Amino acid sequence: MLYIVEPYTSGQKFGIIKIFINVFYAYQGYQYTSSDSKQYDGRLYPSHIPTSSVQKAVLALGSGVAALKNPYRHDMVAVLGETTGQQALIKLRDRMRKDPEGYTILIERPRIRLSTLDLTRMSALPDGTFGREYLRFLEENKVTPDTRADVKFVDDEELAYVMQRYREVHDLLHTLLSMPTNMLGEVVVKLFEAAQTGLPMCVLGATLGPLRLSVSRLQLLVLSLGPWALRNGSRARCVLSIFYERRWEQNLDELRHELNIEPPPVDLIPSSKNTFSNS
Repeated sequence: MLYIVEPYTSGQKFGIIKIFINVFYAYQGYQYTSSDSKQYDGRLYPSHIPTSSVQKAVLALGSGVAALKNPYRHDMVAVLGETTGQQALIKLRDRMRKDPEGYTILIERPRIRLSTLDLTRMSALPDGTFGREYLRFLEENKVTPDTRADVKFVDDEELAYVMQRYREVHDLLHTLLSMPTNMLGEVVVKLFEAAQTGLPMCVLGATLGPLRLSVSRLQLLVLSLGPWALRNGSRARCVLSIFYERRWEQNLDELRHELNIEPPPVDLIPSSKNTFSNS
């Protein structure tokens, strides 16, 4: 029996595209839970859902429409990134392979999840250390790394991990860039990511996200934060090649300096302990 799974919020209607995505998810879920475990189902990793070029195109279109209507639909943003990012992921993978630390990450495949974080140890770290400031970011914004969905539509096991790593590093970039999770902060991070990764999803978010900003925040983005994010994203060391799990005790300012990231021109989190030095 084939069920129509409803992953959308009520009131969102996307016609035939929405129906296709719902049926597609339902069909794949039905297919991959078959009791015949000996039959190869085409998956390259546990969460993989094999798709044709046509299926990817429809998924990209549908998820793109959904993401444009609601940029906080992280599930749709995730599908859009996976179905449009093949070439960018190859370039990112190659950059990681050429970096000793990045190569180690590709070999060991660390994951950033609550189950892999020693929260007690991180909370005991001094203010200004990367681990303590990252934990503070999670606490103050009431977010968790466990909300990052598993990659499904990337048809290469290693590239799927690169996408997963990018996804789980996103909140760390908020900490490194000292950006909040409001719309302006997200657009600034997307501009940085677009310059860093070349992922079409990031480019689209960086291009269309500003349309949702107020006039005053748009002016701040255009005249100050936007150029800063693009400049630092293009010149910084590959942010996927950093073994952050081994850097929790490092001073945050020192890590930023190592990555060639300069302080933001405007402090968007005045109530937080901003550790950027004034020098």
